[in-house]
Amino acid sequence: MRVRLFSLALSLILVACGPQVDELPQLGIDISETSVSGLSAGAYMAGQLQVAHSSHIVGAGVVAGGPFGCAETPGSGLMPAAGRNVNRALEGCMSDKLRSQGIPDVAALADLTKDLAEDGSIDPLTGLAKDRVYLFSGEKDRIVVRSVVEAAQRFYNEVGIPAGNIALVTRPDAGHTFLTVDTGNTCETSASPFVSDCDYDQAGALLNWIYGELKPSGDAEKGKYIVFDQSPFASGIGHGLSSEGVVYIPETCAKQGGCRLHIALHGCEQNHDKVGMTFIEGSGFARWAAANRLVVLFPQVSANPLLNPKGCWDWWGYTGEDYLTKDAPQIAAIWKMVERLAERPVATESR
Repeated sequence: MRVRLFSLALSLILVACGPQVDELPQLGIDISETSVSGLSAGAYMAGQLQVAHSSHIVGAGVVAGGPFGCAETPGSGLMPAAGRNVNRALEGCMSDKLRSQGIPDVAALADLTKDLAEDGSIDPLTGLAKDRVYLFSGEKDRIVVRSVVEAAQRFYNEVGIPAGNIALVTRPDAGHTFLTVDTGNTCETSASPFVSDCDYDQAGALLNWIYGELKPSGDAEKGKYIVFDQSPFASGIGHGLSSEGVVYIPETCAKQGGCRLHIALHGCEQNHDKVGMTFIEGSGFARWAAANRLVVLFPQVSANPLLNPKGCWDWWGYTGEDYLTKDAPQIAAIWKMVERLAERPVATESR
């Protein structure tokens, strides 16, 4: 009996001392002013989310990523999407080894996108017309090469975004990484945590391009990071989502609704499980958010030794055939998070 009581007491102590996991709060954000960005696999997912929900998303930051649907490979339905698409993903949408075969085939991808819009699988493409897109490629990036990023630029032109709304930024000294002013690896390094000190504020650059001139970055301490439970937003099995996500909420957004939302998507081997808060805090998004009434959502996926060993977002179909649509398990889950943040807070009755 004493042993059982001791075990129960120890369990309660461990629970009490463990990290607190909250519910994602209702903040009354302005859903029509949502933007998204990501690195690598996160960049591909950023593009997928932008195109799928273009009626609400106003812009995207694609850092070391290619065009929407790049990995999609024609074939029979007998082979699962992940198996059908993996070769093109690795050799045509990263290293561009299939460039001689016209991959990425921007015209074909634009046609695919139009077909998805016509059958209602994604929002109408008219929602993209006013979007602003920031594209980035490092000259020392050998994981996703510049020609693939340039294909994303051509794709956005094909689906109706004016050339003047698209910025293609390059750096001769940058590897496959998210660039910061003073945090992370040396600039040319393409290795975990994929955050590098390049004397360049990439979070600020892409946010200013998407939203226009923002107030100078502020103090991230004027807000807080909340670790929240992602399970209410996931459906079925094999969705790949981690149990926990993170959201940064400025003090002003906790007190008053109407803030804008930016969704920041980690790259492969860059999730919270792998690198802790290095990308979430080190990226610099919170400083801009604090000064400009901007909530930042950091959804998370987890590694799976069989289908997704590096903890990447699904841009080649490991979650199923619908991975590019609004019904895709990961896109649907992220959008449910957005809708939760857009709900009005429940008023507390005074007594």
